[in-house]
Amino acid sequence: RVMVPRCQRMARERLGRWHVNHDRQRPRSHQRSPMSDRPVTRTWVLTLLPDELSVCRLDEKEPVPVWVTDRGGFWSMTRRDRELSVVCVTASVPASIQHESGWRCLVIDEVIPFAEIGVLAALTSLLAAAQVSVFALSTYETDALMVKQDRLKQVTDALESAGHQVRGHQ
Repeated sequence: RVMVPRCQRMARERLGRWHVNHDRQRPRSHQRSPMSDRPVTRTWVLTLLPDELSVCRLDEKEPVPVWVTDRGGFWSMTRRDRELSVVCVTASVPASIQHESGWRCLVIDEVIPFAEIGVLAALTSLLAAAQVSVFALSTYETDALMVKQDRLKQVTDALESAGHQVRGHQ
């Protein structure tokens, strides 16, 4: 008979399900992702927003442009000492603006407490292992990952294989 430490017995009682990994038993909440050596501690539901987005660079002294918010949809702005960066629906961007288009946005469908550690790190490490570049954004309530449209299949495959759910993709 194998002696199981008290903490493992309690975890087994709480979680109810175990799986085997490398000849050791682990609660399902601590299983390892196939794309990483790190434990997956939580899975997320992400929604793929419908619009193609662009990342734009404007002069740091420019006022907030009206065309960013005119069409609605997802948008975000960040000003720093050298630039005003704008993320918005591609159809809104004037041709004269320096920008990179072809981005799609996955938003985590949950309010994430500020004390929650490693949310973006966990998701971006999965995508890095799949050789996918990410443009990350955060709001007061949640996080968003922007990825290039042509890599969307790899992104959804990597996330779903790690147990995350992606809504809004075909």
